[in-house]
Amino acid sequence: MSGYQLAEDVSLAGRNTFRVPARAAVMADVGRADALEELFGFAMLRDGPVLVIGEGSNLLFVDDFPGVAICLTMARAAILRDDGDSVLVRAEAGMNWNDLVAWTLARGLCGLENLAMIPGTVGAAPIQNIGAYGVEVGEFIEAVEAFQRDTGQVKRLPAAECGFGYRDSLFKREADRWVVTAIELRLPRRRELRLDYAGVREELAAMGVDAPRAVHVAEAISRLRTRKLPNPALLGNAGSFFKNPVVDAATAEALQAAHPGLPVFATAEGERKLSAAWLIEACGWKGFREGDAGVAPQHALVLVNHGQATGRQLLDLARRIAASVRERFGVALEPEPRIIGARFDPA
Repeated sequence: MSGYQLAEDVSLAGRNTFRVPARAAVMADVGRADALEELFGFAMLRDGPVLVIGEGSNLLFVDDFPGVAICLTMARAAILRDDGDSVLVRAEAGMNWNDLVAWTLARGLCGLENLAMIPGTVGAAPIQNIGAYGVEVGEFIEAVEAFQRDTGQVKRLPAAECGFGYRDSLFKREADRWVVTAIELRLPRRRELRLDYAGVREELAAMGVDAPRAVHVAEAISRLRTRKLPNPALLGNAGSFFKNPVVDAATAEALQAAHPGLPVFATAEGERKLSAAWLIEACGWKGFREGDAGVAPQHALVLVNHGQATGRQLLDLARRIAASVRERFGVALEPEPRIIGARFDPA
């Protein structure tokens, strides 16, 4: 069968960064976007669900997956058009995200430096509208190429049709309809660097950089992330487990008045974003461990698998954390990872 390979009853323990045990009824490694039409015909014949897996850095398996798990392996990047001040870049879904960041920086392009070291693949980036240190990938996406399951065709969606929001997109809301196959990014050669997120300027100063360029910012953020976040290769995790909650301005002001240390950030929509890490740490969860399920001692947002934790144990812990934050602060927390095999309902 051209363009993809199939295997039955495949372990997913090595395909999720939590490293929790799970199995897929069928695994399909896909090397070409044009093979998806035939493959999805096969999947539908099996009457089972379909799950697209990149590097598994945004998944928590609570149970085995009964359908077809798809891994896109195409991983090329290319310049489509050079307009002088900006460049249009196309990157395929299977490419490692940080490799793409490095690829763009090596060509003198700006924009993705604040997104250095985010785990996962290019295909996952628009689904989650990944963001870090004051930047979201949606700011630079010109279009997303995605296979539309109901028509069996690959469609190019301009950014305005992608429904980007905070850790959200059309592709996340309609996960059973779309498979992202590539993205197009409009990247400038020069831009005002965003350095005001906590720790960035200090890290640049520690590096001895007085006049930073994009490559210096990427290095500073890589150092910050390395220190703050556990390495999934050494300690199973999916990075930040909870989104920063967004509330109205009045709620944020009341919470900050009652808790003066609570970090609050304005959003473009006039709402306020709260620090989930601060809320969780204030409830005493940072560094917590119960069996092999725990919270990273470096960062309260990161749930970790110390070795033999199951997805169910990690989910139960996440529910308890969210329930304690809601009880103390009246704020609801939502998970960032996609939870497979269960719903997220705080305990």
